[in-house]
Amino acid sequence: MDYELQKKYGLFTAIAMVIGIVIGSGVFFKAEKILLATGGDLPLGILAWVIGGMIMIVCAYVFATMATRYEKVNGVVDYAEATMGRGYAYILGWFMTTIYYPAITSVLAWVSARYTCVLLGWDIVGAEAMAIAGFYLVGSYALNALSPKLAGKFQVSTTIIKLIPLILMAILGTITGLSNGVLVKNFTSGVIADVSTANPLFTAVVATAFAYEGWIIATSINAELKDAKKNLPRALTFGTMFVALIYILYYTGLAGAVENSVIMEGGETGAKIAFSTVFSNLGGSVLFVFVVISCLGTLNGLMLGCTRGFYSLAARDLGPQPHIYKNIDANTNMPTNSAIMGLLFTAGWLLYFFGANLVPESWFGPFSFDSSELPIVTLYVMYIPIFIMMMVKEQSLGGFKRFIMPTLAIFACIFMVIAAVYAHRWAVLYYLILFIVVMAVGGIFYFTKKPH
Repeated sequence: MDYELQKKYGLFTAIAMVIGIVIGSGVFFKAEKILLATGGDLPLGILAWVIGGMIMIVCAYVFATMATRYEKVNGVVDYAEATMGRGYAYILGWFMTTIYYPAITSVLAWVSARYTCVLLGWDIVGAEAMAIAGFYLVGSYALNALSPKLAGKFQVSTTIIKLIPLILMAILGTITGLSNGVLVKNFTSGVIADVSTANPLFTAVVATAFAYEGWIIATSINAELKDAKKNLPRALTFGTMFVALIYILYYTGLAGAVENSVIMEGGETGAKIAFSTVFSNLGGSVLFVFVVISCLGTLNGLMLGCTRGFYSLAARDLGPQPHIYKNIDANTNMPTNSAIMGLLFTAGWLLYFFGANLVPESWFGPFSFDSSELPIVTLYVMYIPIFIMMMVKEQSLGGFKRFIMPTLAIFACIFMVIAAVYAHRWAVLYYLILFIVVMAVGGIFYFTKKPH
């Protein structure tokens, strides 16, 4: 068995992975939530998209700077090890492997199924949706585990496909809205419904976190990227800026397609109503097929990170049974054992998401939280020590890269934490209890397997 991953991805694939992993379900899934959170206040919703985008771009720029200096097996874990040391790198890697990757990926499997059910007219929380979600999950795993090169090509293809409905809605929705007055009405109508939170902007920004998240997963192919020290920073910088721009333009185009109240009342069908209004029923349905493909492309990118999670720990001889999980299959050049565990954890989180968020009465009582948002905010918290130590250690960098951008990134992360507390309140506490238990289990593996 080999222990090394081959260099098989180029710059275009890396950019496609950043754009493709980020753009997907979130922009469709969270657009209605942001409208609801802001009471239909369109300018406030756009401000939330702008703030969320700036947080992503600033953090991505700092990691892009680190990517020019460190290269090993899993970008963000490498950066944690270089700045904070082996122990912190393990903590971050364990969190991403057991909570972050599988929790976010499981939600994406359901969201992909959700829009498939909307297209077919089925219940989005019924047996049909969960069966489709399970199929999508296993299918994405099979694609990544059996043929990583094909998975990379699928990522590039879906990135191109998923831009079609976004760009068309951004352009034609805006033109339609300007010509019939809907866009101006939506911009000037202000709050049209009651809001359920004390600070609607904070709630809306946290919602954008899911839509913007995923760019950090592109660093998981660090060891498989050709000329990674140049190509990864380029992919992170260009990819995140492009995503922020296209999201804001799409959200504006959506506001030109139909009145905000229609999107808010339509729930999961709101986006389909908007597409059908601008492009006719047939055209709207065709473009909504592209939306489903878009979600599947994002799911593929997230599964890419899931399959490599345990490998990133085992490559450092850490975690459970590292000699098993660092093996690379000679035929597929994939860490197959790591991929299997990634699928198992993702299936577990899908079960949790269903029992905590989709059933009429939660299976888990107070331990029911939104697993599409809180793990993301936790990751922002874990970035802060990395940014601080980067400023301390990277003395050869200029003032802008060493101090200004990391400081802005730290403030961005703190803002996300405050916003999450306002948005989720007591659910944060119960999530933290689960987080502590999972991390404690990881600590046992670290101290019992730590090489001397």
